Amino acid sequence: MSVAWLDCSAGVAGDMLLGALLDAGADLEIVRAAVQQVDPVLDVTVETTARHGITATKATVIDTSTGMAADATEPANIGHHQPHSHAHDHPRDHAHPHDHAHPHEHVRPHEQVGAHGRPWAEVRRLITEAGLPEIVTRRSIGAFSRLAEAEAAVHGTTPDEVHFHEVGALDAIGDVVGCVAALDNLGLTSLSASVVTVGSGEQTLGQHGRIPIPGPAVTHLARAARMPIVGGPVTMEMTTPTGAALLAEYVTSYGPAPVMTIDRVGVGAGTRDPHRLANVVRILVGSVARATIPTEEALVWECNVDDLDPRIWPTVLGALLEAGAADAWLVPIIMKKGRPAHELRVLGTLGDRDALLAVIARHTSTLGIREVAVTKHVLDRRVETVTVDAHPVRVKLGLVAGRVVNAQPEFEDVAALAAERGIPVKVAMARATAAASDLWESAPGQ
Repeated sequence: MSVAWLDCSAGVAGDMLLGALLDAGADLEIVRAAVQQVDPVLDVTVETTARHGITATKATVIDTSTGMAADATEPANIGHHQPHSHAHDHPRDHAHPHDHAHPHEHVRPHEQVGAHGRPWAEVRRLITEAGLPEIVTRRSIGAFSRLAEAEAAVHGTTPDEVHFHEVGALDAIGDVVGCVAALDNLGLTSLSASVVTVGSGEQTLGQHGRIPIPGPAVTHLARAARMPIVGGPVTMEMTTPTGAALLAEYVTSYGPAPVMTIDRVGVGAGTRDPHRLANVVRILVGSVARATIPTEEALVWECNVDDLDPRIWPTVLGALLEAGAADAWLVPIIMKKGRPAHELRVLGTLGDRDALLAVIARHTSTLGIREVAVTKHVLDRRVETVTVDAHPVRVKLGLVAGRVVNAQPEFEDVAALAAERGIPVKVAMARATAAASDLWESAPGQ
């Protein structure tokens, strides 16, 4: 079992992750071949550099038609790539000045992507028609789909109407496809990560105006993936949308490094070298002796209620889930004096404590709440989409050691399928379950 853990204490960007994966042993020629299949004009170069005295690999996506880094405004000195400037204002210590730092920050100077960028459909077509291995195609489209959904949410539109600016340029395609090909080449059965540092500081100038840090797309990606984040010690952007999308696509759990024997360490460098931290992403690749299920620390809040109209309970549970509860449920009980009642139980994290306690107090009639610390054993999870009668149905997967042990179609999607086709829900569920059967046979980590 080959497992890996990402150290994102200095944030994460596409070029940093690519450098770390190559440094950990991913085959550069396989990465180059995958990137060039998407667009023959692209190439990937690497050089050895250092950040705060730590040796690291700097990966750069090159546009060979111009001799420039794919997002640069000046010719790249290939093999000795130096930070370059932009026409817009970045903080002097900016961690990732060119790696998709702001989704709408600029259009490539030689205008190959057009004044309005590439629509999501065009990016999807380029990847789909590239002839890549199925897993590389699927994962690359998965990462870009997350980006499209994030951009659509930020700008109040739909994913199909999103036009990628910087994240849809050649450098982003190179970073995403390159990272996916590298991860596939490493053959990992699972990937976990630390809490993700996103940075902070004054807003930067983007194509649509001022952009706060962390960027809106990053915050949407983190929220959708339940990715734990922290601002960090440096007032600059430290996690980019591309980096966040790749984490959301691959990482199945967050926290300290798991119990493992380290076989390889990869260190990927960001373009800048700020004085307050080593601007690197590290990946630890190793093995575990047996299949383990990751654990998380959590809290459970409980209260007994015997005087609430039972018709109100669904709204209570809904309000708790909306406020951030991992789960909320009722247990029928008999209280003192033989009174029938309900015990409310709410599962959540320390960070959500105040919000959840406020919901319990406001929406129920309890006068006291118990708090119990618990340890959760959490299966790695992933969501895939299958097609049933031309209708997309999401399938929630549960994994142990990279192998699928549960595959459950999303009921809302099954119900929508049943309504659209005019069939019983049980028939729609049977068809969706059959369509999901191939997912049980997925190779480890796929």
